[in-house]
Amino acid sequence: MKKPTDFISVFFLFSLLLVSSIQAQQSSWKEIDDGLFWTKVAIPKQSDSIIVIKTDPHFYKFKLLCAGELGHAGLTAKEWAKKYKLIGVVNAGMFQPDYKSNVGYMRNFDYFNNPQVNSSYSSVAAFNPKSKDVALFRIFDLDVMPIEKIEKNYNTIIQNLRLIKRPGKNRWSQQPKKWSEVALGEDKTGNMLFIFSRAPLSMHDFNKILLKSPINIVCAQHLEGGPEASLYFSHKDVKIKVMGSFETSFNENDDITEFWPIPNVIGIQKR
Repeated sequence: MKKPTDFISVFFLFSLLLVSSIQAQQSSWKEIDDGLFWTKVAIPKQSDSIIVIKTDPHFYKFKLLCAGELGHAGLTAKEWAKKYKLIGVVNAGMFQPDYKSNVGYMRNFDYFNNPQVNSSYSSVAAFNPKSKDVALFRIFDLDVMPIEKIEKNYNTIIQNLRLIKRPGKNRWSQQPKKWSEVALGEDKTGNMLFIFSRAPLSMHDFNKILLKSPINIVCAQHLEGGPEASLYFSHKDVKIKVMGSFETSFNENDDITEFWPIPNVIGIQKR
């Protein structure tokens, strides 16, 4: 029979291991600058990882840039960044055949990229608040908060397909379709997350991996999949240039190595 002191020692050792594990998870974020971090989330049974960039809106401002508003053709993510002095760029959402309009509702101050609310899309990202009484950035669920109320508080509204419903509910059932993915997320403390997977995944699995990871994600929306999915980031000594490739029934290979032009982007600038 073990002595009580043996149990205490085992408990103490277990506690140390648990604390070490938590610290290791927390320290997986690599600091780039004040309020700016990046990390990789492992994909089970694969050598690939999901890239996540975390941005504190108190240190950085977010911009919606639309080719239709700015009067030029779509640009690659890198070209958007260079032209408008952005440190990070991702797709703002899927676009319609006119190569200009978002599939979901999209407004940037007085400019309406798409004035029609999509009844099938349940996620709205909002920033550029109209007052100091609301969060600088927020992803809303339209079955919880109607878009009319969001409009009253924010100048920039982007409606897209929902991936994860607040506070961390996977909204996609399993399906055979897979694709490279770029998504927009929010964590428990209100940080904006740029999320990118070159490896093709079903959205059910993509969400599941994120929710099990230590990034503290509470909600997310789909931005784009396949070859058009783009993430470009360049700040300090961190440079990330990744684009999608695989998409079931469209481009079933891993051959894409250059960015495709896209008409609407979300960008990051330092305040």
